[in-house]
Amino acid sequence: MDKRESMWDVYLRKGMSRRSFVKSCVALTSLMGLSTDQVSKVVEAAEKKPLPVVVWIHGHECTGCDEAFIRSGSPLASDLVLSQIALEYDHLLSAASGEPFEAHLEETINKYKGQYILCVEGAVCTKDSGVYCMSGGKPFIETLQHAAHNAAAVIAYGTCAVSGGIQAAKPNPTGSAGIAHFAGKTPVINVPGCPPIPEVMTGVVMHVALFGTVPPLDNEGRPKQFYGNRIHDTCYRRPFFDAGMFAEHFDDEGAKAGWCLYKLGCRGPETYNSCGNLRWFQGMSYPIQSGAPCIGCSNAHFWDEDPMTTRMPEYGPLGNVDKIGAAMAVGTAAGVAVHGAMSVVQKQKREAEEHNEE
Repeated sequence: MDKRESMWDVYLRKGMSRRSFVKSCVALTSLMGLSTDQVSKVVEAAEKKPLPVVVWIHGHECTGCDEAFIRSGSPLASDLVLSQIALEYDHLLSAASGEPFEAHLEETINKYKGQYILCVEGAVCTKDSGVYCMSGGKPFIETLQHAAHNAAAVIAYGTCAVSGGIQAAKPNPTGSAGIAHFAGKTPVINVPGCPPIPEVMTGVVMHVALFGTVPPLDNEGRPKQFYGNRIHDTCYRRPFFDAGMFAEHFDDEGAKAGWCLYKLGCRGPETYNSCGNLRWFQGMSYPIQSGAPCIGCSNAHFWDEDPMTTRMPEYGPLGNVDKIGAAMAVGTAAGVAVHGAMSVVQKQKREAEEHNEE
């Protein structure tokens, strides 16, 4: 990439209207979790900032994160790759391969040292000098350290990159681990999930691309706008939990009626993600909506939950979930009694007022 165009330059070159450009900026503002008063800043950045150079490398993984990424609906992955970032290297999305492709990676790292965004998908293998995951004829751990050292920021896409994923499940024969400890002093943004939600992936990279800064992160390095709530907090089945109404089996009447899946192993109360907000396939559904409990795929070591359908021992500070239902039932009964008593008082008062008027 010799000339670095801005997003607006690309729109002009392709003959696209200003209206389309502004609409894209508005959509990006919403996707990044920003308020509407930030639209002007997004437009300004998209007009002036050169398209960010992105290097995307793959470690020990299944390519599921890339597969999720290309299914992004807002923005479309094709729009992001062709108009909003400059993707210089990616095993899955690049047509090139072999020695010339690896030479291009080295050329990109040297040419844009300290400027490019490094996206990493997959765990790093540490056992036996990393020979269980080779990339370009070298252990992936070497490629990762070299690319991360010269990057402006690193985005760890998927639970494998964040905490090792399925490769790190017991007994972890390859010594797989998350990438953060191998990125040196370069800031790392963790985007866990197996895979992450497509729009979360595009939202994070566009935040770094447009503003040149890391988005606000929580204490585990996750973007707050996407990992600020638990699945439990945004679940449409939450009223059933609060009422103590749980499915006991996958085929019982409670399951068919859409009751809470907590007793079937749902990890929603301890899992932070945006599944309940953004959902999948452009907002169509997510696992809980499909009748499957959350398995906590954005949590470290979730693969070691065996079996995954075993219920959590207790629910946070409230203790045993069975007691929650009983307490809710008592509270509901008390509330009904109070409401009934108040209704009688209001009726007697109204009748007395009518009698006095007569």
